[in-house]
Amino acid sequence: MARSVVVGLGRSGSGAARLLQAQGYDVVVLERGDEPALRDKAHALRQQNITIQLGCPLELDSFAPWLDSAGEVVISPGIAWDHPTLKALRAHGLRVRGEMSVAWDALRDIPWIGITGTNGKTTVTHLLQHVLAYAGLEAPMAGNVGHSAAELALEVLQGTRPKPDWVVMEMSSYQIEAALEVSPRIGIWTTLTPDHLERHGTIEAYRSIKRGLLERAAIPVLNADDPDIHRHCGQWSRSGLRWVSCGDHSPEAGIPPITVNAQGWVSQGEQPLFPADSLPLPGDHNRQNMLLVTAAALEAGVSASSIEAALSCFTGVPHRLEPLGFVGGIPVFNDSKATNYDAAAVGLRSVPAPVVLLAGGQTKQGDAGPWLELFQSQVGGVVLFGEGAGELANLIETAGFAGPVIHRADLDAAVPQALSLARDCQANSVLLSPACASFDQYPNFEARGDHFRQLINAVKDP
Repeated sequence: MARSVVVGLGRSGSGAARLLQAQGYDVVVLERGDEPALRDKAHALRQQNITIQLGCPLELDSFAPWLDSAGEVVISPGIAWDHPTLKALRAHGLRVRGEMSVAWDALRDIPWIGITGTNGKTTVTHLLQHVLAYAGLEAPMAGNVGHSAAELALEVLQGTRPKPDWVVMEMSSYQIEAALEVSPRIGIWTTLTPDHLERHGTIEAYRSIKRGLLERAAIPVLNADDPDIHRHCGQWSRSGLRWVSCGDHSPEAGIPPITVNAQGWVSQGEQPLFPADSLPLPGDHNRQNMLLVTAAALEAGVSASSIEAALSCFTGVPHRLEPLGFVGGIPVFNDSKATNYDAAAVGLRSVPAPVVLLAGGQTKQGDAGPWLELFQSQVGGVVLFGEGAGELANLIETAGFAGPVIHRADLDAAVPQALSLARDCQANSVLLSPACASFDQYPNFEARGDHFRQLINAVKDP
């Protein structure tokens, strides 16, 4: 019996372990932690004949009992692909791959739609899944959102979920680099700006990982309005390519691009499909998202009329410019998903100004310039919280912002301060758009956004 060693008892690790075990592998899971919650999870997996070893750091010695009997090591996205221990395992002859690779092996007879990009991929994933489901297709989404890829594959394998017509898979750069065999039927690339450079080192390396997924796709769908993607469009010369553009940025690709025409209609070449305002979400970025979804849905066989009807009843994605209601007549928006400067800049452009902005958390590398430029025209005041508050305050001060900048320890203190400031400066909106990761105070951006929503729900207008 083949043996797999899985690293980590998180969602992806547990999913991969269960999927591999269901496929007949002898599975060992190594987990560095040993707290009560992990012990409970370990107990449940042991009931399924999966071996669990807690308190095992990611060091070669932890693998020693299985080095000669294992054929592969499966890692979660949180483990760096070039970690020294992984290099040592490869040198020992073991295959190292990610959880997404395990799911691909189980689901490769189903057409995948792989969605990647620095920003926009979660909205595109949710919107495309909604459009396909509205058309009557079984098209679950998984990966970097919702189910882990392995959890979805296990449900399909066990028959607890109907066999999908399509799999809509959101894929981060971490997941792509550890699953180079994934070759989606349709690939979507939303945007590219510097992100995760602490992991990938350079923008060139980061771009190459994203591009690799699209090059393996039978039909790549690219956003010509993204400056970086457009700047490198000359390198794309292959059949099957699809471009979308809200303006006139679409390069020649041999087929009609999906655009918005002068009359405000989504069009395929010269053929109008439906009004561009069919999607009731604010912001130019959401118009780009709509075009990417339209291009992919047409390739999946969905009619333009069905796409239009589905767009019109889409309510948005939690934590991405999610409207939470009003406090004192002022609208409040949850944009906790904005974990970098570029995403936060999109948030500032999309809500009514002047804005009282809540920002902070664990800062990331990136160019803050475009975000800071919006402060003069969009922001009335700022409330900073979390680990990165001091660093953000220095950036804002250096940029010459003249409005109030207030520090608070956490959201419990920052939210009342922001609401008070919004009343004082007659703001037209309050926006949580952190421009930072959440890991200083929360397990993920969803938990941060859920906490913000709870705080607002407690005081919002009836």
